[in-house]
Amino acid sequence: MDFLSDFFTKFGAQLQSPTLGFLIGGIVIAAFGSQLQIPDAIYKFIVFMLLIKVGLSGGIAIRNSNLTEMLLPALFAVVMGILIVFIGRYTLAKMPNVKTVDAIATAGLFGAVSGSTLAAGITVLEAQGIEYEAWAGALYPFMDIPALVTAIVVASIHTSKKRDKYFSEEEYLSKQPVAAGEYPSGQEYPTTRQEYLSQQRGTANKVEIWPIVQESLQGSALSALLLGLALGILTRPESVFESFYEPLFRGLLSILMLVMGMEAWSRIGELRKVGQWYAIYAFFAPLLHGFIAFGLGMIAHYVTNFSAGGVALLAIIAASSSDISGPPTLRAGIPSANPSAYIGASTAVGTPVAIALGIPLYIGLAQALMGG
Repeated sequence: MDFLSDFFTKFGAQLQSPTLGFLIGGIVIAAFGSQLQIPDAIYKFIVFMLLIKVGLSGGIAIRNSNLTEMLLPALFAVVMGILIVFIGRYTLAKMPNVKTVDAIATAGLFGAVSGSTLAAGITVLEAQGIEYEAWAGALYPFMDIPALVTAIVVASIHTSKKRDKYFSEEEYLSKQPVAAGEYPSGQEYPTTRQEYLSQQRGTANKVEIWPIVQESLQGSALSALLLGLALGILTRPESVFESFYEPLFRGLLSILMLVMGMEAWSRIGELRKVGQWYAIYAFFAPLLHGFIAFGLGMIAHYVTNFSAGGVALLAIIAASSSDISGPPTLRAGIPSANPSAYIGASTAVGTPVAIALGIPLYIGLAQALMGG
């Protein structure tokens, strides 16, 4: 009973943080039809400032720490990025009227990482005075890239298998196309299944991994984070970090949370188009992903003395869903997926759940279990 009382006390305290207050405030004013708008250029600048600050602090910490301490948490981040995609593939994809390719894209977005949620989690940890490894923010790409790559590969395999399924022996013998546009006009049509599959191996079945990784690395969010990491490791940015980036961090984050609250409300209409299963998934998936990552973080805690704040941050990263770099990557990599499904599920439900429930939940749990 003492544990439960301690946990709920800490959980309630987290819900009163200004970070969550601005998020809820954005939802409320948007629901009442407010015409308040934050220009997109300002929004992108704020995201850049927050992520480069996280990158700088992580780079400084990496330069001054033992890199072997990062190995197990980084490995667990990679495992989580891949695992989340397969969880969505075999849960959401099995629901009525949910297209498998849409479910895979949604799982990929939930496996990728939200830079704003990461920044929010770090802010709450610092506000509560909870210690965490500054390099923990650098776990971002270890989960983000594997999730996006896995989603695109799994979707490609599914699409290829689905295409092959519709080619029966009779269809080949009659030389009739299976669907409009399935085979280019003017090109000799295959007469046997073996011939068709041979021709397809070099096209539809081929998945290029490096372009996916490259696109993720070149995305605005990951670029800012990696730039900050590089500057923190290779230079001595402590003076500008402490005098400029650190003081602005929480104020900029409050504006970002306000924007995300308004965005979440605006996306609810998109989510209605694709059914209730996405809403159910988007509510429960962040919590499930966070709990799994929290368990892995506890293993790292006992093996390498990973801090309570670090465990909570790993869970927060896993609970988040990408809001910047993920959507364009998935649009390019899985063009047949419906953006209203995965973007609507993420921004309308997933991100608010990760921030409003996930952050206080995992921080409170870490404090209760490890006394952070």
